[in-house]
Amino acid sequence: MEQLSNWTLSAIRADSPMMTWMEERRFDWVPTAHSAITQLMRGVSFAIITDRSREWFAEYLVTLLNGSDKKRPLLPIFNARDLLPHLDRANSNDVDLVQNMLSIAFGDKFIYWYIGRGDDVRAQAPKKSGDSFLWLMDEEASNGFFMRSADHLIDIKLMHLARLFDKTIGAVMFGEVNL
Repeated sequence: MEQLSNWTLSAIRADSPMMTWMEERRFDWVPTAHSAITQLMRGVSFAIITDRSREWFAEYLVTLLNGSDKKRPLLPIFNARDLLPHLDRANSNDVDLVQNMLSIAFGDKFIYWYIGRGDDVRAQAPKKSGDSFLWLMDEEASNGFFMRSADHLIDIKLMHLARLFDKTIGAVMFGEVNL
């Protein structure tokens, strides 16, 4: 079995030439991905929340990670908007209500997966929770992967990260990678 860091480098290099940006960033990526996948393998559910401009990406992630073409069990990853359809109207007062509802539904077996700008109101609950999987834009966090929202390739890079995360899950599940 290969270590996650070495496997990640090989996966990046084997993918497309467009992934070269990630080769430099893998040292930021590996600890974050390691933590998230460890939680996932323990049966923790992931509630995906995005800022408003990346709502499409939550659907993309759920479809990618739980597609019918996968030869693995379905993953407990869902779009939080499916449970909270009024999430787009959430304000800072609603953060605790969202946290309470998810805690009632999942107990302590869920974490937030937030993708978007750190200053968005939807980022409040995920940033408050120490276990969140954060793909933050324009703000750094110790448990997050930092990106710039002004990057003209941001959507493509998000899709690259999703693909790398998907491949990593498969590699861990099938014993190719040691966590």
